[in-house]
Amino acid sequence: MKIQKVTDPAFRKYGQVLEGYDFTGLIKEMKHTPVPEDVIYVPSVEELEALDIMKDLQNKGYGGLPVQIGYCNGHNKKLNAVEYHRNSEINVAVTDLVLLIGHQQDIEPDHTYDTSKIEAFLVPAGTGIEVYATTLHYAPCHVNEGGFQCVVVLPKGTNTDLTFQTEKTGEDSLMTAKNKWLIAHEDAKIAGAFNGLKGENITID
Repeated sequence: MKIQKVTDPAFRKYGQVLEGYDFTGLIKEMKHTPVPEDVIYVPSVEELEALDIMKDLQNKGYGGLPVQIGYCNGHNKKLNAVEYHRNSEINVAVTDLVLLIGHQQDIEPDHTYDTSKIEAFLVPAGTGIEVYATTLHYAPCHVNEGGFQCVVVLPKGTNTDLTFQTEKTGEDSLMTAKNKWLIAHEDAKIAGAFNGLKGENITID
């Protein structure tokens, strides 16, 4: 699969590279987080949210809305699923990593999605990006054998456990956490998820 760069014009329809932030302290603190052989996601980390960058991310990144800073780390080479939120997500690449992304607008009326529409983009270490609300995404893929580390910034409460009942029909059937709609590939065997990804479960070499 062709791997493009987030600095390429092709990325502009999915998101933007962030300017005017100092991610030095955030990246340094992330060195203390684990990198398992599989993938770990933690929505909110007190040590990350205590950093000065928290104020900039909240005010510049989200217009003053309450946010959470967490991380997604590990080893991964497959698409497995796509998710979307009702808002942008900010990612900061602590290591080089590859994002597999697509458009929410390409989801079919029956909530299936053709994986042939997915594109791959390299996010170099130290780079911060905004991933637009309509951009389908999931866990990054690692570039180096040591795995990947990625900061994840979202409005507070996103990706936390549901505290209300959801319908089993329509878009509601995709909701697996607060502010998280997910479409899985059957090969990934994600418990409770709607298996609507059609085609290859894309793998990065």
